[in-house]
Amino acid sequence: MSDPQPGTTRPTARRVAVLTHTGRRLAVEAAVRFVTGLSRHGITALVPREDADLLQERCTHGLIEPFEPRDVAVHDGCELAVVFGGDGTILRGAEWAVPAEVPLLGVNLGHVGFLAEAESSEIDTVVEHVVSGDWRLEERVVIEVSVTAPGADGPSWTTFAVNEVSLEKASREKMLETMVEIDRRPLSRWSCDGVLVATPTGSTAYAFSAGGPVMWPGVEALLLVPLSAHALFARPLVLGPSSTIRIEILGESKAAGVVWCDGRRSSEVLSGTVVEIQRSEHRLRLARLTRAPFTDRLVSKFGLRVEGWRGGREVLS
Repeated sequence: MSDPQPGTTRPTARRVAVLTHTGRRLAVEAAVRFVTGLSRHGITALVPREDADLLQERCTHGLIEPFEPRDVAVHDGCELAVVFGGDGTILRGAEWAVPAEVPLLGVNLGHVGFLAEAESSEIDTVVEHVVSGDWRLEERVVIEVSVTAPGADGPSWTTFAVNEVSLEKASREKMLETMVEIDRRPLSRWSCDGVLVATPTGSTAYAFSAGGPVMWPGVEALLLVPLSAHALFARPLVLGPSSTIRIEILGESKAAGVVWCDGRRSSEVLSGTVVEIQRSEHRLRLARLTRAPFTDRLVSKFGLRVEGWRGGREVLS
């Protein structure tokens, strides 16, 4: 955990945001135990207003302060956001945490949990790390998206994505006609189901299922993956971090496609729409409790077979 900048003081009352998948009983129970543990050390839990009543009912002695997730200003004095759920819940938390520049710490209660740092059985350990400030900061690439409608002078929709941006066809029976440019130069015209641009973080998500490579989190790059393209040149491409990707929708379909960001936010797009994607100035800030290498995470999350390994005393299970 980094120290305050010179000339600044740490707030006297410590505050940690707590974001929970309230539809999962185990997630709520884990959040209650965590909030209760924080309260014993005088740390206030910032809880989204829509979740506050549920947690307050179960944390009779918890220090809980409701907040509006859209209020970026609330991040002042908030040192960390702890998320209880799967990767989807962590992505929901990122919608607030990335603009607010608050580090995220995920506690996995989902299936894979690539973004999570701890499991639900480690709540007491997580409390200890948060109380002592014993965690390190890891920063990841985030991508920025702008959608410009035909004839418009500027973007009609802008947002960001932690995992990926996907442009997908709106009608199952029709192909999407796209022209893809890299750094203002034409790359290829594709008739396809869509085009996906992912970060290294997102390379193990939708992009992986679409046939893209896994990129280590420390890589500064963007991943371009055509989805079921009818073309000879239609392989995933790893681009430089400063590259700008421009996708124009061709053809005459009125409801040509949909742009999805992290599978959570979307915008319908028409023929003639331009989607531009580049690296954002924002970063995803993840709080890490251990220094386990990404290789171990891959092995654990994907259940890879390594029982023949003789590289050291420990053999991963």
